[in-house]
Amino acid sequence: MQGREQWGTRIGFILAAVGSAVGLGNIWRFSYVLGEGGGFAFLLAYILCIFLIGLPVLLAEITVGRRGQSDAIGSFEKIAPGKGWKLAGILGVLSGSLILTFYGVIAGWVFYYFFAYLTGTAGGVGEGEYTDFFLNFIGSSVGPVFWQILFMAIVIGVVYFGVKKGIEVANRLFMPLLAIIVVILAIYGLTMEGAGEALNFMFAPDFGQLGNMDVWGMAIGQAFFTLSLGMGAMITYASYLPKESKLPSAAGSVVALDTLFAIFAGLMIFPIVFTFGMDPGDGVGLLFMTLPEAFGQWGTGGTIFGVFFFFLVGIAALSSAISLLEVGVSWAMRRFDWSRQKATLTAGIIITIVGIPSALSQGAVGFLSDIPLPGGTFLDFVDVITDQYTLALGGMITALFVGWGWNKVEVLRETGLQDTTIGTLWIWFLRVVAPLGILYIVWNNFYNMFIATEESLSYFVLHVLQYFL
Repeated sequence: MQGREQWGTRIGFILAAVGSAVGLGNIWRFSYVLGEGGGFAFLLAYILCIFLIGLPVLLAEITVGRRGQSDAIGSFEKIAPGKGWKLAGILGVLSGSLILTFYGVIAGWVFYYFFAYLTGTAGGVGEGEYTDFFLNFIGSSVGPVFWQILFMAIVIGVVYFGVKKGIEVANRLFMPLLAIIVVILAIYGLTMEGAGEALNFMFAPDFGQLGNMDVWGMAIGQAFFTLSLGMGAMITYASYLPKESKLPSAAGSVVALDTLFAIFAGLMIFPIVFTFGMDPGDGVGLLFMTLPEAFGQWGTGGTIFGVFFFFLVGIAALSSAISLLEVGVSWAMRRFDWSRQKATLTAGIIITIVGIPSALSQGAVGFLSDIPLPGGTFLDFVDVITDQYTLALGGMITALFVGWGWNKVEVLRETGLQDTTIGTLWIWFLRVVAPLGILYIVWNNFYNMFIATEESLSYFVLHVLQYFL
């Protein structure tokens, strides 16, 4: 068995953890769910979920990882051997790997757009033709797979070189670069004509939608997705921390920086949307159809903005994907006693292959596009399963374990919160608030998927049987 790797510095861990949190979830996903959720109402629900559920669960995951000094599953086995709590770790490894299968596909789209803007191809698309430009690309059988493989090859290359020489070095470069670009683009966005409308959309008090449980469902799903909760990533990254590291301040730094990045991303995107009369609730097409249409109306300036914008999104996607691959690699290294190089290549190749159906599910390629899966396409189905169920359940089990299954004195000593009011409040949030909130949202998601939709589970099964028979 090889010795456990460690971060070179504490700031190296924080940058890597922020890199895991800051990704497509902050730009692509946050922007469209903010639009679909009605702006301010979603933003308020999201911030509440982040601090009432996200932060406590994040600190719980970091505590488990640092104490266990192992992968997501191994850490639970070390702390509570012979008990069923390791189910949280199993869900984490499963969720992280499944998310990366489609995350790599979407990140491949981002890389393609960056290349298209860099070469002038995207800038030459006619007005009103960006929807066809995007649909023709994702509907092809070669392009999406090629860019997915290229993206995954870069991710595999970084993880291959290990914690200090690969992941930490990459994030020391990525995070400052991301911060500089997103702040510059956000400031520029605030100079546009639609800035006032964008600020009103995001921040003007409007509590009407807070009674809509779909808004809360999206908010808690976004909180888990953006903070990499339930994916095993934070447990794995924290397992490389030395024992003297201060956990609460690290968790707080990650949450604060991640939330700020998401808000700045909104300030960067929505002024463009409102300036050019676009719909902020355009859904997943906001990043790949709506914004490029606005860039196209902008002329040469839009092309230049597009280059920097998709470079920013691509770097953010890389930092998160690296953490997702590391979850499976860390587990494989312990489980099979493999070298990092063998585990990285094996896990990376398997995840890439499993992701190909998601890449091919966006067009009329094979039977995958014909089956009415819950959520939509095969890619959407995997997204729904992880976002609305496995992430939340994994986080809930972790909260229950730290709150009830682990000795309270040991937990507080591990975090340095013994004999503090904050420590007591944190434990009770893990015991009551977080589990009840997560359970309610999961139940609501389950109801919406299998009872309140036209395409019920029975219809899905019948359709599949009809296809094969």
